Amino acid sequence: MEKKYCFCFIFAALCCGIAAQISYSPAFFGPNANPVPEFTDATIPALTTVKLSGDCYTGFGDNTVNITFTAEIPLLSERLSFKLWINMLESYKVTQAVYDKRNMTEGSLSGTAAGDFYIQTRIFILSEKKYTPSVILNSTLKTASGNNFQQRRYFDTPGYYFDAEFGKSIRLYNSLLSEIRLVADLGFFCWETTNSVQNDAPMYGGKMILSNDLFDVENTLSGYSGWIDNGDKPLIYSAKINLKQPTFNIFAQYQYGINDFPYHHIRAGFSLCLETLTPKYK
Repeated sequence: MEKKYCFCFIFAALCCGIAAQISYSPAFFGPNANPVPEFTDATIPALTTVKLSGDCYTGFGDNTVNITFTAEIPLLSERLSFKLWINMLESYKVTQAVYDKRNMTEGSLSGTAAGDFYIQTRIFILSEKKYTPSVILNSTLKTASGNNFQQRRYFDTPGYYFDAEFGKSIRLYNSLLSEIRLVADLGFFCWETTNSVQNDAPMYGGKMILSNDLFDVENTLSGYSGWIDNGDKPLIYSAKINLKQPTFNIFAQYQYGINDFPYHHIRAGFSLCLETLTPKYK
């Protein structure tokens, strides 16, 4: 009987030791495991919008490509929307050094994975006035549906975040540049780690959008700051150009991880506004 209890104790200690070696942070997982949340221009669309993009992450020993699908459905036009997105398919290849650093356990340097679902509710709070910004409140749940945890592609735990977007436009009324829009984002990001421990992180961001009738150019600096300090303080910069049509947009984006997000990220895709899929109320 004593041997049985001794074996159970040793087994539990080994499991805890292995768990303690896993850092649930963006610095020790694939780029889609716990990225810095994106934020919009602090508006809610009038029509249902679907978006499809291809992503390529390179550098620092992890090369990843994936396809991302996003849909936003305005339940009340420009006032309330439901949004969801998922990395549908991911293919990756890492170096032996990254394999060892992340404590990967499956013995392969390459493979595929499917991502987490994100489900978000967006609520219009305040409209933009002469001296005050528009305010949008977002509530987001990240599921634990992503797979290939052993290869450190996705967490095996859920997360959530709340954030508020603040947007203010400056009208210029000229052919080259018609609007400068400034957007700030503030929130709180939380995700589970090992042994029921939560990592709580203030999240933040700032964005400047330069616009005319043909295109938008965005520059964004954003991040979050966890308390465990295990590579959980990612900070990123991104630049994006969006070519506009009435119901069809094409975009391209470059993103660089300044801290705790060791990737160069290139994204290209398109979005469609679909009136036929927009809920109508009488």
